[in-house]
Amino acid sequence: SSTALILRETMPEDFSSRSGKVRYTHRTLDGKDIYFISNRSAESFEDECSFRVAGLNPELWDPMDGSRRKLPRFSGKDGVTRIPLSFEPNESFFIVFSPEGSDAAPASGNIAETSVLAAIEGPWSVRFDPKWGGPSEEVTFKTLEDWTLDPDPRIRYYSGKATYRTEFDMGEEPQGDLLVDLGNVKAMARVSLNGKDLGIAWTTPWRVEAGGSIRKGKNVLEIEVVNLWQNRLIGDETKPYDGPQDGKWPQWLIDGGKRPSDRYTFTTWRHYTADTPLLPSGLLGPVRVLSRSYRQE
Repeated sequence: SSTALILRETMPEDFSSRSGKVRYTHRTLDGKDIYFISNRSAESFEDECSFRVAGLNPELWDPMDGSRRKLPRFSGKDGVTRIPLSFEPNESFFIVFSPEGSDAAPASGNIAETSVLAAIEGPWSVRFDPKWGGPSEEVTFKTLEDWTLDPDPRIRYYSGKATYRTEFDMGEEPQGDLLVDLGNVKAMARVSLNGKDLGIAWTTPWRVEAGGSIRKGKNVLEIEVVNLWQNRLIGDETKPYDGPQDGKWPQWLIDGGKRPSDRYTFTTWRHYTADTPLLPSGLLGPVRVLSRSYRQE
């Protein structure tokens, strides 16, 4: 209709970004406009995002840790609010437009900038679970490495949880907004610093808030890492097969007897072979302590 054509020609887009690399969804709830925006690239960049909202104040809500902060730098014109933002690779967050009086944390700027306070290089003591094929003894990694590149098959084919532990020194009492950056993880990690649980990192950016847990002098860092199940299934394919055949359950399973092989898994279908490529696993790093500030423009 002519009315719809006029609306299309005069109404601004609901959302746009200068880079074209940001996807979005939009809903309204309790007087708020809520946009979920996501960097669909593996790049980090700064962007200007435009939202078809007027008369409300923008906040950034982080789905990783539930934190909320105000976005003080924005401009409005012709029913559109434009906000400068920065994105880490594949990062996503909510932009929530609220009336005055929100209890979101204040911030001096929109764009977060980080500097390295300490590089945590190890060595790392690592404990695997022997019940799932890992070494029974504690292993030392001089540097962080992909488990699948280890010559020890107990590590190369391991699936499950492994706990990394190391100590590092801070020359002075760190101040400000601090983070522990894990670099890269395959596939999830829980971080503990000086006995305080800092939470779980399960996607990029692989960071957790350090709060006031970092202190001058010696610090003890523990990182529990879990990988995916595929590598253990592939490793079991290097062992004799004792599963279902010809549509029948194996006799040892029916009798409740001892399993004839030393496989760790049991499936009704062999999804992988011994030659299937392994999935990268473990804490890959680099691990660093970061200080975060917000650019004032």
